Formats: sequence, structure tokens, C-alpha cells
Amino acid sequence: MNQAEFVNTVLPLKDKVFRLAKRLLISIDEAEDATQDLFLKLWKNKNKLSEYRSVEAFAMTMTKNYCLDQLKAKRSNNLSLVHSNYKDNNLSLERSIELKDCVSRVHQLMTDLPEKQKIIMQLRDIENFEFEEIGKILDLQPTAVRVALSRARKTIREQLIKQQNYGIS
Repeated sequence: MNQAEFVNTVLPLKDKVFRLAKRLLISIDEAEDATQDLFLKLWKNKNKLSEYRSVEAFAMTMTKNYCLDQLKAKRSNNLSLVHSNYKDNNLSLERSIELKDCVSRVHQLMTDLPEKQKIIMQLRDIENFEFEEIGKILDLQPTAVRVALSRARKTIREQLIKQQNYGIS
């Protein structure tokens, strides 16, 4: 892969790589460092990238593995996923506050999910990856990805209903 092909194929992935790194590492600075390190590794191995069917899946797999290695090295258990992509300018103040509160509760509930479910929710619901791509990234069958996503969503749904009905946090 030459320089032009690299720029056209790999550089458009930088935002996705950064968002996944930020979700896993929490810190913007660490996510920026991770993104830079990963793109340096991709650049050094640019001649081998054409061997992969999906450079995007390969880059996301590298990102996941790199971030998990960083977290293991720090012995950190405070993974976090954030969904701030939803915006509607026609909301009333009350509804806007309600939505922010709900997103905040979902964010908190997601922090309690098992690590694999967090990553699957991030990749599917926020990054819009297909089940097959997530399976390649996480080395799982697409069916296992669907099951884990379903369980994660069900857990969050049940906890939200519980909180809403009984005020339990």
C-alpha cells in the first residue's frame, strides 16, 4: 500500500479509532496518545495492510487490544462508555433535562456491564458496526455478539425500569 492509498484508506478511520479509545481509556489525552500510537503502527505496517479483507476491522481490533493492554497495565477498572451523539434543537427545557438525565443513567448502568458487553454496545449502538465486523474485532461468532448485545440491552432496560418504577439507584 503506497502513501496515497494509506491516506485514503486508513486516515478516514481516525475518528472511529479515537472514539473507541476514548470510550475505553476515558481520558482524552490517553485516547489521543493511543490513536497516534496506533496510526504509527499502521503506517509502519502499511505494506501488509492490503492482506486484510477489512482494514477498518483490523484497525478497530488493534485499538481494542491496545486499550485493553493499557488498562491492564494500569490495573484500572473504571471503563466508561459515553453516548453524546443525540441532539434535538426543538426540545423543551424540561424534556432536554429529562433526556440528559436518562442518558446519564444509561451511562452509569453501562459502566456496570461486563467488559465485553460494553465494547459490543459501543461498536454496535454508537459506532454502527455490523455483527460480523464486531465478531471479527472481538474474535466471536456473530451469534455470540447478538446474544451479548441483547443481554446488555436487557440488563440496562430492566435497571432503568426498576429505577423509574421504584426510584432505586
